[in-house]
Parts: sequence; structure tokens; C-alpha cells
Amino acid sequence: MHMNSSAPHPIKIIAFYKFVHLNDLESLKAYLLQKAKELRLMGLILVAHEGINSTISGRTADIDIFKDTLKQMEPFADLEFKESFAQEFPYHRMKVRIRKEIVTMGFEAIKPTELTGEYVDPEQWNQLMQDPDVLVIDTRNDYEFELGTFKNAVNPNIKKFADLPKWIEQNKEDLNLKDKKIAMFCTGGIRCEKSTAYLKINGYENVYHLKGGILKYLEDVPIEQSLWQGECFVFDDRVSVLHDLTPSGKTLCRCCREPLMDGYSESDQFELGVSCPRCFEHTSPEQKSRARERQKQYLLAEGSNQRHIGDPL
Repeated sequence: MHMNSSAPHPIKIIAFYKFVHLNDLESLKAYLLQKAKELRLMGLILVAHEGINSTISGRTADIDIFKDTLKQMEPFADLEFKESFAQEFPYHRMKVRIRKEIVTMGFEAIKPTELTGEYVDPEQWNQLMQDPDVLVIDTRNDYEFELGTFKNAVNPNIKKFADLPKWIEQNKEDLNLKDKKIAMFCTGGIRCEKSTAYLKINGYENVYHLKGGILKYLEDVPIEQSLWQGECFVFDDRVSVLHDLTPSGKTLCRCCREPLMDGYSESDQFELGVSCPRCFEHTSPEQKSRARERQKQYLLAEGSNQRHIGDPL
């Protein structure tokens, strides 16, 4: 299914998360970083007392060893992984970071290990979405929705995930949420764990979410049966992936770090490394001037085959 899966030395990318109580985060961070570096992996692992969240990449054999290492640890014995492949590493370094939350919502009362919506496997997701009594909500950011989403999904038009609860409160009457079956989805499933937990603790009964997120759906559901439309944004150098999980070829605006949509580079508001139609009106002339200097230094470093600190990738 995936391009490059049969290539001589493909780069395997795995995404995984789990809500589980973790102790001694500093020791866990050191251990995971050491193991990942030993295997020459690149990517990001977030750990918090509420769990783990990660996307990492490496040679297939090395990734598989790291998966086994994780599964040998009691908290992660049942981890589930979303897999895809690329020709090049989508990350350029390996980081393990300690956070207050593995996905930021800002509500400490929300504990997905205790209460969350009902999981729906990718194979059953189509049937749920086509139920006329179901309201399908995309919990991702506005630019993610613009790149691609499920047919007839509602767009909350939010700039960050932490804005979702406010959107729910502002629109619950207009959308008649209390009387609806609510189905939520996100990239890998983690944001939906919290968003459905938020709904549940606020009295919403019929709440569902796509298990494994969009990435698992694209991995498991054949394109001829798919209700997915467009591309799926991913938070690494691939920017977005197509239905077969291969990179789409999109790039990011180096100013706002959001994807350059079709036609953006032809706009009068586009300047490489400085602005795009999405962010042009939100930066001052002084900010644009600094961005031009940063872009100049980046191009000089690129010309001398060096990596510049301002390189967004």
C-alpha cells in the first residue's frame, strides 16, 4: 500500500500515543533518548504524567527494535502504532521533552484514562458518518481542515486545539449538540481522546471518535471505499500525506509555519521565507524585514552546505 515499503532502505515513520500515568519523567526521558539515539532515530517524543505522544523515524529494522523496546516496558506493553514510509528522514534530530500535557487542552479535570468517547474502528467509521443522526466534527486546526477532511465534516475553524472547548460552548445550541450523536476525529486519535472526554464530563452521552485517527483510517481503508477528501497534515517535513500515506509535496510558509496551498506562491503576498497570503496581514514591516534577513542567512548557509539555525525544517 505504501510507496517505498519495498525500497532497499526505506525510512519508516511511526506515530503512537497512550494516556497512562507515568512517574519519574526525567529517568524515562533519559532512557528513551539514549535508546533512540543508539538506533539513530530522529523525531520527537513527548512525555507527561498523563502519558506519551510521539512521531519518530528511522530505518525499518531500527524502528522495529525501538517498538520492541517500548513494548517491553509495562506502561507501553499495548501500544498501537501508525506506520508510513518516506525516502528521507522527516526529522533532523531526536528530542524527548517533558510536558504538562501530551496534547494541550488546558483542563486538568480531563482524564482520558478514566472517561472518553466510544472508539470506532476505521472499518466502521464510514457507516457511523453516514448516519443522518450523527454530527461529524473535525477537531483539528483550520489549516489542517483546509488541506483535507472527511465528507460533510463540521469545521470549528480554530487556530489551536485549546480553542475547541470554547467553540463547543459557543455553538452547542445552534448545532443542537445535546440531542446529537457526535463523532470526532483528528490526525492520530490523541486530540479526540481529550475532546470526547471534555464532552462526556459536560453531560454529552452519545460521543464517538475514530480510533487511530485519520492516519489509521488511511492505512486501513481502501481508497475506493474512502470518504476522506484531500490531504492529511502531519507535523514533520512531509507537511501532508496523500491517501496512500506518501508525502504530498506540499511545503510550509517559513513565517507562519502553515502549509502553502495551491496558488499561494503566485500571490503578490507571497515572499519566500517572509510571508504568504495566510500571514501577510498579520506581520509588521519590521517583522518582514527581519524575516528577509533570516532568509538571506539561510540561503547563504545552504549555499555553503551548512545547516542554518533558522532553517524551519
